[in-house]
Amino acid sequence: MPDSPLYSAAAVAVIALAVAAVVAVGLKVLRSFRELGTDAERATYNTLHAASKAGRHLRTGLNPAGAAKASRQLRGLLGCDALAILDVSGVLAWDGAAEELRPGLMELAADVLANGRTQVFNAADLLLHSPASGPAKSGPVAAAVVAPVRAGSRVVGAVAAFAPQAGAGLVRATTEVADWVATQVELAELDASRTLLMEAEVRALRAQISPHFIYNSLNAIASFINTDPARARELVVEFADFTRYSFRRHGDFTTLAEELRCIDRYLLLERARFGERVQVSLRIAPEVLSTVIPFLSLQPLVENAVRHGLEAKEGPGHITISANDSGAFAEVTIEDDGVGMDPVQLQSMLAGHVDGEHVGLRNVDARLRQVYGDEHGLVIETAPGEGTLITMRVPKSQPDHDA
Repeated sequence: MPDSPLYSAAAVAVIALAVAAVVAVGLKVLRSFRELGTDAERATYNTLHAASKAGRHLRTGLNPAGAAKASRQLRGLLGCDALAILDVSGVLAWDGAAEELRPGLMELAADVLANGRTQVFNAADLLLHSPASGPAKSGPVAAAVVAPVRAGSRVVGAVAAFAPQAGAGLVRATTEVADWVATQVELAELDASRTLLMEAEVRALRAQISPHFIYNSLNAIASFINTDPARARELVVEFADFTRYSFRRHGDFTTLAEELRCIDRYLLLERARFGERVQVSLRIAPEVLSTVIPFLSLQPLVENAVRHGLEAKEGPGHITISANDSGAFAEVTIEDDGVGMDPVQLQSMLAGHVDGEHVGLRNVDARLRQVYGDEHGLVIETAPGEGTLITMRVPKSQPDHDA
C-alpha cells in the first residue's frame, strides 16, 4: 500500500490546480465583462444595436413584413408593454400585450395622422375605442402615446406605445422613435427615387440612340436596296434586332454577352455606312460573358468611340473592345485611336457642370456610380489627337441584380 502522506500531497496538488483553473476562468470572465464598459456604455450599445436591427427591416419603407420585425426591437427600446406601427391606411404591426385594442387603434390615432401632433391617451380613451365590452382586458395597460411618422411635410404613419402610465419620459422617447422611423422611411423613398432616376437615364439613352443613329442606319439600308438587295435585307434584320433590344421595356440589367451582341449589330450597321473606315477588334474572356451589367452601359461607349472618335478622323480608325477577368471583377475597356477629347472639358461634363456632346458617357458613369458606388465610375484616359481609352469595372457576383 502506498504511504498516506503521498496520497495527501497528491490530493492537495490536484485541489490547488483546480482552484487555480477556477481563478483563471473567473479572471477571464471578469476581464471580458469589464471590456464591455460601464453600465451606461452597455446600455448605449444595446440601444444602438436594437436600432440597427430595426433599421434593416424598415429600409424598404412602411410595410407589414418589415414593420412586424422592427416593432419587436422598438418595443424593447421603449420598454413598453405593447407597441404598434401604422400607416395612414391601417395597423401594420403589433407587438406585445393588449392586442384587443388593435381594432380601435386607427380611430384612436385619427387626429395624430391628421394634424401630425403627438397625443397621450388615458384608460378611458382606450376603453372608449376598444371593441371589447365591459372593463378593458388589457391588464396593466392603461395609457398610450401615439406619435406621428413624417416623411418631409407628409404624415405617413404613426408609432403607438402602450404602458401602465404615460410619463414625460415615455412621451419623449416615443416621439424620438417615431422620428427615427421617419428617417428610415425617407431613406427608403430615396432608394426608390434613385431607382426611378436610373430608369429615366435609360430612357434618355434610348432617346439619344433614336434620332441620330436610326436616321443614318435607314439611309445606309436605303443605299443598298437597288445595288445589293440581299445586303439590304440583312441590314433590316440587324436593325430590327438592335432596336428591339435597345427599346425593351423589362429589366435594368443584362449580361455582358447580351450587350456585346447589341454592340455587334450596332457596328454592323455603322460599317454599312462607313465601310472600311471603322475597324474593330474583340478580345473577350469567355468566363466573364455571364457577368451582369447595367442595361445599355456598353453600347453608348462604343457609339461615343464611333461618333466622336472616328467620324471626325481622316482615314480609317480602329476600335478595340476587351473584357477580362480581374479577380472579383470583370474589366471592360473600349479603346479608339480617334481624335480624342479635352480632359478638362470631359471632367467638367461628367460632373454635370456643363453640357456637351458626350451625354452617353455621363449617363453611363452616373448609373455605374449609383449601382456600385463612386469607386466604380468610368475611368477615361484621353487627350486631343491621342484617342480615348474607357475602362469599366463591375463585380462578377451580383446576387441582388437579375439580368
